[in-house]
Amino acid sequence: MKLLDKYNRVNLIAAIIIMLITGGIYYLAISSILINEKDKALEVEEHEIFDYVKLNHRLPQVFESPDQQISFSKVPKSSITRQFINTTYYKNANEPESGRGLISFIDMGQDYYRILIVESKVETEYLIQIIFGITIGVILLLLLALVIINRLILNRLWQPFYNILGELKLFHVSGTRNIPHLNSSVDEFNELHKEVSAMAARVKQEYQNLKSFTENASHELLTPIAIINSKLDTLIQTENLNESQSKLLTDLYGAVNRLNRLNQSMLLLVKVENGLLKDKALVNLKDLTEEMIIQFEEIFQNKNLTVHYELDEKQVYANRHLMEILISNLLSNAIRHNHSGGEIKINLTGDSLTIQNTGDKVPLNNDEIFTRFHKSSSSEGSGLGLTISKQICENFNFSLQYSFHKSYHQFSISF
Repeated sequence: MKLLDKYNRVNLIAAIIIMLITGGIYYLAISSILINEKDKALEVEEHEIFDYVKLNHRLPQVFESPDQQISFSKVPKSSITRQFINTTYYKNANEPESGRGLISFIDMGQDYYRILIVESKVETEYLIQIIFGITIGVILLLLLALVIINRLILNRLWQPFYNILGELKLFHVSGTRNIPHLNSSVDEFNELHKEVSAMAARVKQEYQNLKSFTENASHELLTPIAIINSKLDTLIQTENLNESQSKLLTDLYGAVNRLNRLNQSMLLLVKVENGLLKDKALVNLKDLTEEMIIQFEEIFQNKNLTVHYELDEKQVYANRHLMEILISNLLSNAIRHNHSGGEIKINLTGDSLTIQNTGDKVPLNNDEIFTRFHKSSSSEGSGLGLTISKQICENFNFSLQYSFHKSYHQFSISF
């Protein structure tokens, strides 16, 4: 859930709860005020009765009234307590309404009378409903205005944050794009932008330092590796070597060759990551794949591998040398991690190039197979082949994915 939506939800829920509580309090207050006014009217009528009795020494005559009823009844002395009550007001025999009454008493010497004055509360309740309805309408209007204003204002208020987030999504450590300057009236966003820009600059600088170190180290290793290879060639061709010495030189020669391949892979990875191989042209993948299959044919036979392939016509706009390396790496990987008598399936369509191979019955770890120098304990590779392949695909906006399906390890390039 987005922060803005979460804030609006919390704000709206809090506002509704507060409005309900204050609305209830407001309703009780208005109701209490209007009932108090009704009680005062009943007291006025009570005083008029007392004044009439005091002046005339008899009870007043009772008349029918549409909104008030007065009744007198003789009761034992001191048996009545003065009080206000909620009762029923009968407009006529068939129309009971809610009413407010006052029970009082009057002492006329030898006689003691109970006085009941009842007035209809219909108009009072109707007025309360109107006031409460208007209040609820105002509350709903305020809530609607609050939601709209929050959405409009907060969207504009948080726009610098979304701008920074968008720039972070576009940021690439090896790219040339810098995070643009931000002008905001909010100090926190300016500080956030400042720290993000500083962090991006540090990351780029450290990456450049690491890249320069890797490139320089690889270049510096070329000469000593070449010298070692030359000396080993000379030693291997020397006569009078015993079996132990020959084996030792052969092992050294193999180790130096692996070191040379690793060094070449590191140089290639640096070039690919930095886009130094920029020459692009239309590459016929069907022809290129067939050429690579022919190049690997002897290796397929040596390991007794059966190769099935179906290749449709497909052209991509890319660097031919890098596409050769990409297909070569994937084929080498399919051979290296296969078993004798296994299978390799190659399928090229207009949407993808898929290479499947038999091998271990356990799927590879998808989170690690494209990590630099990650390889199985039995592998003799450099651990950079799939990393280079992944980087080549990213350079040309292709997608390289691994999956395990029906005992086949599958690498798919989606164009």
